[in-house]
Amino acid sequence: MPMFFFKRSILFFLLPAWFGLPAQQPTHLTLDEAYSLAQKNYPIIKQKDLVKQTEDITIKNLQTGYLPQVTLNGQATYQSDVTGIDNFLPGINFQSPGKDQYKVLADVSQVIYDGGVIRQQKTTAQLNAEVEAQKVEVELYKLKDRINQIYLGILFLDEQVKQTDLVKQDVAVGIKQVEAQVKNGVALKSNLNVLKAQWLQTDQRIIELKASRKGLIETLSLFLNQPLDEKTVLEKPVVNVSANAAISRPELKLYSNQSKLILQQNKLVTAKNSPRAGLFAQGGYGRPGLNLLKNEFSWFYIGGIRVTWPLGGLYTMKKEKKLNEVNQKITDIQKETFLLNTSTQLKQQQSEIDKLNQLIETDKGIIDLRVQVKEAARAQLENGVITANDYLREVNAEAQARQLLIAHEIQLLQAQINYQTTLGKQ
Repeated sequence: MPMFFFKRSILFFLLPAWFGLPAQQPTHLTLDEAYSLAQKNYPIIKQKDLVKQTEDITIKNLQTGYLPQVTLNGQATYQSDVTGIDNFLPGINFQSPGKDQYKVLADVSQVIYDGGVIRQQKTTAQLNAEVEAQKVEVELYKLKDRINQIYLGILFLDEQVKQTDLVKQDVAVGIKQVEAQVKNGVALKSNLNVLKAQWLQTDQRIIELKASRKGLIETLSLFLNQPLDEKTVLEKPVVNVSANAAISRPELKLYSNQSKLILQQNKLVTAKNSPRAGLFAQGGYGRPGLNLLKNEFSWFYIGGIRVTWPLGGLYTMKKEKKLNEVNQKITDIQKETFLLNTSTQLKQQQSEIDKLNQLIETDKGIIDLRVQVKEAARAQLENGVITANDYLREVNAEAQARQLLIAHEIQLLQAQINYQTTLGKQ
């Protein structure tokens, strides 16, 4: 009967696995996923939608320029004198207009040719929206630096926790050996207490590291707007640094868009100072009408074609184009400065990568030697040749060497990621 119940218990626990019920797994997160989520949830991303809305509204407003334009005017006047012709034609009596005159006028005009003003204004609005949208992209790209710091900080703490666990295991081995010696009366209990104190200190260090990691995870969770906990696993990115690759930062596209906008503004200046043609019609009701000799209320209308040429803008057209030329030079200088600073930064980061690669190779050699020394010390401790303090000294020396390796590896990864980010490849 006991065996029967035992088998039923085993069957009960295995049923979920047989029926394919998923076990709760820790959340895995990659650096690219962190980038994507952070950008989607960063408040400034909403500005792109507002820029698009502004562009649409501006273009729709400009398109109304092709529609007939209607103007309504009304006036009532009184004048001190009016034109009369009684004295010029004796015997013929014409009624002069009244000194009080009234008029309601509707003016309808339709653009035939506007010199391309509306079309150029629409293109200008579109290019201006592209500039503003690209400014948002530049700000979003800067967010990667903050994500890099948090993400790599968590990876560094993870590696430190692993290394501290190894130290804890070495101390536990020493405790086990010295406990046997104390029990057999060949070692002092103070040696055992030294090891136990070190074990507790190592445990405290793990608690501190995990608390720091929790804080960074919570910060990352806010940036990503995703629930993350202490069990979240961050995957270490694999970075292939491509030396001599072309810079492809979003700032370069911003400078390009700004240059296009300046060129377009020149076209708009030319269009605004071009001749224009359109149809017009006027109709109204008043006293007098078009016949000034008929002093009574009447309807009237007039229509035709109107050609205008705003010559006043010719005084400032050259200066406006000169101003655009100056703005273009400023943009070119900003681009040149950006490329110089970025290239200099890439050279420094490449030197840092080369240095860290060399340090890591040296760290590995030091660790191999420290491991041999620690193993020898462990054997000496087991044989009672050295004290617990002597053993801990070698354990800590190896731990310090491993900590340096961890630090250099994370620094190398950070330098590689920073290089790719500076290059614009991330």
